[in-house]
Amino acid sequence: MVNLMRAVGALRGNETPRLFSYCLRIDDGAAPNPFWGLCTLVICKPVIRRTASEGDWVVGVGSKNTPMGDCSGKVIYAMQVSRIVAMRDYEAFVRSECPEKVPDWHHRDGRRRVGDAVYDFATNPPKVRASVHTNRNRRRDLGGEKALISNHFFYFGRAPEPLPADLLPIVRQGQGHQVKKNEPYVERFVGWVEGLGVTRNKVLALPQYDFPLHGTDPGACACAALEEADENEATVLRRAPERVLSGPFQERTSPSPSSSADECGGGGGRQAG
Repeated sequence: MVNLMRAVGALRGNETPRLFSYCLRIDDGAAPNPFWGLCTLVICKPVIRRTASEGDWVVGVGSKNTPMGDCSGKVIYAMQVSRIVAMRDYEAFVRSECPEKVPDWHHRDGRRRVGDAVYDFATNPPKVRASVHTNRNRRRDLGGEKALISNHFFYFGRAPEPLPADLLPIVRQGQGHQVKKNEPYVERFVGWVEGLGVTRNKVLALPQYDFPLHGTDPGACACAALEEADENEATVLRRAPERVLSGPFQERTSPSPSSSADECGGGGGRQAG
């Protein structure tokens, strides 16, 4: 464990890495985007994106109300930040290293529709591509300033991993995120997640919420329903209609009642540069 913490600390100039935790109420593959061998956080969560450093960990914990039931106290994903770039530079990075993260709203593969290189900086102000977000998300997204990139991550999606009892204090209650309170638990958390014996840099299960339907209008995803008035994503208005997967990443439609999300309770990756 000492060697492990020394290695991750080296990314922060021998400082102990920080652990940012928050309630991931809407896990639909866009934020974070765990596909194509890199886990990226480029839209939503602006405060974390502005303040995280390379070597830090970002952990999304489940909500009480999800399509899988109560996922509070369970980890949806954990990523160690390998590289940070300005949002303006992220597009050049993905076009070179991971072009599938540029959204293609009309693609049959749902992963392409939830691409997180949402903003086209060839124009000023940047243009919003047809994607999971629209102009209503611009202020919150661009307010984050940076893109977090990880080639060292664990993504559990709709098969979340329960936290052991001694790590439950990292669960963020309510809105926003916590980092200061997590200081006593960083080493324990890293040892736990690294010791699970699961494959890292791989989508171990699909996102909890299904991909936006092929052929729907841009922005037709659950995360786009967050009210812009709260930077910490306080309110979810409505879920998009549920999708039933007919293939690994494609779907057919199925009617489902809409619901609202609530607060939290209690293979090999590409090079990030």
